[in-house]
Amino acid sequence: MFRKAYSIIVLTIFIMILAACSSAGKDASNDASGQKTIKFMHLWPAGSSKQQNMIVTDIIKQFEAENEGVKIEVEVLENEQYKNKIKVLSSSNELPDVGFTWAAGYLQPFVKGELFASLDDVLADGLGDSFVAGTTEAYAIDGKTYGLPLELNIAPIYYNKKIFNQFNLEVPKTYEDFQKVVATLRENGIAPIALGNKDRWTGSLWYMYFADRIGGPSVLTEAIDRTASFEDPRLIQAAAEVQNLVKADAFNKGFNGLSNDEGKSEFMNENAAMYLMGTWELPNLTTNEDIPQEFRDNAGFFKFPVVEGGQGDIDSWVGGPGVGLFVSENSDVKEEAKKFVKFFVEKWGEQAVTNAGVIPATKVDTDKVDLPDLYIDVLKELNNASNLTLFADVQMNASVAETHLNLIQSLFGNEVTPEEFAKQHEQALSEEK
Repeated sequence: MFRKAYSIIVLTIFIMILAACSSAGKDASNDASGQKTIKFMHLWPAGSSKQQNMIVTDIIKQFEAENEGVKIEVEVLENEQYKNKIKVLSSSNELPDVGFTWAAGYLQPFVKGELFASLDDVLADGLGDSFVAGTTEAYAIDGKTYGLPLELNIAPIYYNKKIFNQFNLEVPKTYEDFQKVVATLRENGIAPIALGNKDRWTGSLWYMYFADRIGGPSVLTEAIDRTASFEDPRLIQAAAEVQNLVKADAFNKGFNGLSNDEGKSEFMNENAAMYLMGTWELPNLTTNEDIPQEFRDNAGFFKFPVVEGGQGDIDSWVGGPGVGLFVSENSDVKEEAKKFVKFFVEKWGEQAVTNAGVIPATKVDTDKVDLPDLYIDVLKELNNASNLTLFADVQMNASVAETHLNLIQSLFGNEVTPEEFAKQHEQALSEEK
């Protein structure tokens, strides 16, 4: 009796294996009725990213309504879970048809492994013109674009209008005028600039802007990608200008030992007049009711000033896109997936700012959105941006980025000369290459 039962079990398992193999051999993205399924993974769960999740759900419903016979199958994971699962899926060549990726260094291994499809054909259909200058370039490798950015952050200099008015200061457009603002504030006992450089990337923003304004929009990027040298005199001069600011006592006391949050509090508590930071701070200066209304009313921003004799443009920004969309190179529904990605980017741009407080990587028609003035002003600047230079540490691989960040803190602490700063960058980049 036992042997008979055992034989039945073995036979049943064998039939199930055959059925599974047969099913796996079919196109998993198409069912018997001819319906096509796009598998889509993203990292905005309803709990922690409620507004983003609602927008995604709405976009999917619209796409399915307009594309009969195509269904979007969604999987949502938290940020770290998402990153871990994408690694596992890529190793077994089972990526979703559409998913989220990040720019530059994160993107590179997937492109090298021929896992992501080029999206140049999607951009060529007029979509490319809708992106802010410099955003899609962050997702390009060897001249081909492998991701379409959804989010964007730039770094303006925020300032306290009340403090500026108190000392009859105007927003500086040249670096010479900026230096005069710094001197006036310091003479009157006000810390000119809030900075918490223990986190190091905060100081890197200042160095990057000097590099851009002195050497132009490509000088730093070319040094990092090895088409030029980090010992370029313009990059050395940028480091020297950082130390000139330190010598001018431009920052709050103890800045190199303070975290970004601690440095920011100097600005939020009105102990410092200016603060260079990304646009992710906009809600704190506009809609966050935990921040006093009087302070929010007095918050403004300006563009990093131009340097006399420099090659930089005042409409060039330091910043970077957030997550972007990829299409799997091995997708069985690649054309439908590309169509979905194009649709998603267009619809996301229409809703991201107003419904989630997120600045999209595509240009926003400011006449059609109801937002605080500070948001509107930033969006207008973005629409006129001439360039976007990706955060330096994001452009670099992990080991070089760590060297860069350590050197930034040493530069602000006057522990290295500008020449040593450049030489050690060059050495780290050359060894990495």
